[in-house]
Amino acid sequence: MLAVGLHCCHAFIAPKNQPPKTLKDMQYFTPDGELFVGDCMPFYHDGVFRFYYLQDEQHHEALGGLGGHQWAQSSTTDLISWDHHPLAIPITESWEGSICTGSVFHHAGMYYGFYATRRPDRSQHLSLAVSEDGVHFTKVQPNPYLSPPDSYSHLHYRDPFIFKDDQGVFHLLVTAELKDHDLGMGGCLAHLMSDDLKNWDLTSPFIIPGTNHIPECPDYFKWNNWYYLLFGLGGHTHYRLSRAPFGPWLRNPVCTFDSIRSRVMKTAAFGANRRIAVGFVGCRAGDKDNGRIQYAGNAIFRELVQNEDGTLGTKFPNEMIPTVGDPISISTPATKPTVTQKGEIALSAHEGFALGTITGVPHNARITARIAPDAQTTAYGFRLRCKSNAHQGYELRCSPYERTVSLFDTSVTYVEELDRVIDVHIVMQGDLIDCCLNGHRCLINRCPEQRGDRVLPFCQNGRTLFQEITVYPLV
Repeated sequence: MLAVGLHCCHAFIAPKNQPPKTLKDMQYFTPDGELFVGDCMPFYHDGVFRFYYLQDEQHHEALGGLGGHQWAQSSTTDLISWDHHPLAIPITESWEGSICTGSVFHHAGMYYGFYATRRPDRSQHLSLAVSEDGVHFTKVQPNPYLSPPDSYSHLHYRDPFIFKDDQGVFHLLVTAELKDHDLGMGGCLAHLMSDDLKNWDLTSPFIIPGTNHIPECPDYFKWNNWYYLLFGLGGHTHYRLSRAPFGPWLRNPVCTFDSIRSRVMKTAAFGANRRIAVGFVGCRAGDKDNGRIQYAGNAIFRELVQNEDGTLGTKFPNEMIPTVGDPISISTPATKPTVTQKGEIALSAHEGFALGTITGVPHNARITARIAPDAQTTAYGFRLRCKSNAHQGYELRCSPYERTVSLFDTSVTYVEELDRVIDVHIVMQGDLIDCCLNGHRCLINRCPEQRGDRVLPFCQNGRTLFQEITVYPLV
């Protein structure tokens, strides 16, 4: 049994580059001053949705590569108007190489912020801070609060997630790695239990996914008589579901959220029967690093969609769709084998490609369309931000046979309805292109290079009708 006492530590370092007090349009948010959004930790209590996140500098390279992260926070009651707050849990001690990911829990009038601390020797330990208002947190002693047990690696002991079961027992799930594992795949969620938030018993791992990746940033919740367990593998958010609070956990063929670009998404309730997921989209490095995706960037918000069988999807939260102006008049010049009519483009290609053309599309824009492919169509979609050359731009490609949707160099799979009429919603803002299909599958990618003002609907080996195409400028 691990016993700890709660004694406050009051040392404080003034936060750097505090954001402004209020801000709208938090979708795709990143702080000012060369700061970025890292791991996200949403929390909802008493009508307030709190968006805690790791404030990042230098894409995890601050403080000699330790991360140098600190907890920042913004809050809202409606997902529209947001209040920004001072850093919730800052670095205050020289041995704190990073204030890492964790979770917030409300109990007996107090907010508990469980987090991990990375030391200069790169060992990871669990820490705790408390708050009466969810805004101003005070670190407690002993600090660290809990250290890795002997059977676990000291380099992987982070991302604590706390919940309370129906019997009043507290549970702590921790990203961890078993030192001795027969297959060398000891990445797991360690499991600790407590009756009083002070004395913790280590029990068997909550889950061992059995991969070369260590499960990160766990999340656990009950929603409409289903229990869900979330964790990131290689940054991509996976989920499991069960009718019982501790499993057995079911793995659906579609067991991930969005594309891999939506990193380590975690969720919180919002209102009576909604859940909002938040993650981040990393920035692309320069040419010398071949455009690899770096840690931290812009926040990405999704609303969870719960299907009748308990499986989950994601969609754009209506309140957070970027503000637009009046729809623009779009030009669709006819080019063989394109047939154009008012508000629609019909494409036909028995073999090869057919392309349409929409000109005058702003760089920052919202595009909606209804697409109706015939049963034999191999692929269809849009080439976005093209110039005169059709091979330029970024291709949003729907492939019914493969059941995949791809955008540039990322994709989502097991998209079942691609051989039927689908509604497509695209947001292009800065170097981000974000897409939602039929209100329950999303993918996003960072697309920094092409800046053309043309969108080219396309069809490969078949016929496809593009209807109700509408283009709005973002404001």
